[in-house]
Amino acid sequence: MIAVTGASGQLGRLVMEGLLARVPAENIVAAVRNPAKVADLAARGVVVRAADYAKPETLDAAFAGVDRLLLISSSEVGGRVPQHRNVIAAAKRAGVRLVVYTSILHADVTPLGLGAEHRETEALLRASGLPHVLLRNGWYTENYLASLPAALQHGAFAGSAGDGRIASAARADYAAAAVAVLTGEGHAGKVYELAGDTSYALAELAVEVSRQTGRRIGYTNLSQAEYRAMLVGVGLPEPIADLLADSDAGAARGGLFDEGHQLSALIGRPTTPLAVMVEAALKKA
Repeated sequence: MIAVTGASGQLGRLVMEGLLARVPAENIVAAVRNPAKVADLAARGVVVRAADYAKPETLDAAFAGVDRLLLISSSEVGGRVPQHRNVIAAAKRAGVRLVVYTSILHADVTPLGLGAEHRETEALLRASGLPHVLLRNGWYTENYLASLPAALQHGAFAGSAGDGRIASAARADYAAAAVAVLTGEGHAGKVYELAGDTSYALAELAVEVSRQTGRRIGYTNLSQAEYRAMLVGVGLPEPIADLLADSDAGAARGGLFDEGHQLSALIGRPTTPLAVMVEAALKKA
């Protein structure tokens, strides 16, 4: 029995589809806060159980009989550690034999502020004694392509990543890695640094968009403070603006770069090229 927490989220949905292609539906548990959001999965035979990271009383029943658990990190940045602690404790009580956790690239040394909660969670897993796997996910290419409509409107991307190399990959690539680990053998105790096969600076992302659109799209590099102020100015909540500006500044210091190719090795194929991701995003823009 394989359980996926956050199965209704963007990454969780992709993992569920990958598992359904390999595992009988009745052997898959979608552990979600709102079961109604995965009614379609229940209709396909998936076991749906209510599971709220912040409500420990829901987790014991959710993990009953589960052998392998994918702990997708909470979306509540700043409140992740107590929630993850609840999940890990419940997994131990339930006798889960393998916990797979979605961490962040080079969590132990990353300059990104996001790394702190991931480091604490990794420490909780080590202290638990549970067999576990760390999937240290790099950046999703979708994170930068989310600003594509604004870039097309204004004729430029903006950020504070400087010339930092970004080895991002598609969300689907990271989902495929989780599926490979959940359905494979010999992964316990492993730490996987997962990133795209190739890297780019944000100016190169702008060049690729220019190439595909036939328009001149530039990249405007700002200081971290200027970028944060710009994000707040366009209506982003301050905590989100802080996170994005800090992440870009971390990228400038190499925090989103890796050339180990562990992701493509794990999924058995190349990661999705930037050009392919841009082409798909432009169709939606």
